[in-house]
Amino acid sequence: MSHLIAPSILSCDFAHVGRDVEMINTSGADWLHVDVMDGVFVPNMSFGLPVVEAMKRHSTLPLDVHLMVDRPERYLKHFREAGADTITIHPEACVHLHAAIQEIHKLGAKAGAAINPSTPVGALEEVIVDLDVVCLMSVNPGWGGQQFIQASLAKIAKLRQLITATGSKALIEVDGGIKLDNAQTVLDAGADVLVSGSGVFAQPDVAAAIRTLKNLRSYTAA
Repeated sequence: MSHLIAPSILSCDFAHVGRDVEMINTSGADWLHVDVMDGVFVPNMSFGLPVVEAMKRHSTLPLDVHLMVDRPERYLKHFREAGADTITIHPEACVHLHAAIQEIHKLGAKAGAAINPSTPVGALEEVIVDLDVVCLMSVNPGWGGQQFIQASLAKIAKLRQLITATGSKALIEVDGGIKLDNAQTVLDAGADVLVSGSGVFAQPDVAAAIRTLKNLRSYTAA
């Protein structure tokens, strides 16, 4: 299958969020990636429920909502009602990950789990078959514009092996430091979905940068 592109709205012009969401609608992107940060699980704060609701009104693309928050199970219903189509949570922040994944599915959304750079792929072994998306963080979460962690390439390959071995249908989403000059390498390692924030929003023509990412060669298993 062709890889997917999920521009991260965290890097948009906050004074013109609606405008930028509408630009992404027509850019060739597949999902709109929305990072929700609470200032507790990560050292930054970003969007809350009202902003996600407003994005949903402007977006024609599925909202890929990444909850970088402590105890995310408290907010699953609220973000689904706000318009989240995929809800991704962190095992590092959620005590009962399996139960939370089941709750996301009951709410009618796709379920994702995100793992930090220091969290091994094996942390998801017991739930991998229940997931629709695994978001592999290739930077430490909390801030946009960081440099891609090169060790993430081997980690993508390990995750691909786990998915193949278990028969999971989960997509591998890579988030952090994805730019035009390293995106092909990330795809070649086994990624299905590329999240890019400053990598596209820092370009003179954001839509053209998104199309460039979309037109790269997708991963094919050896």
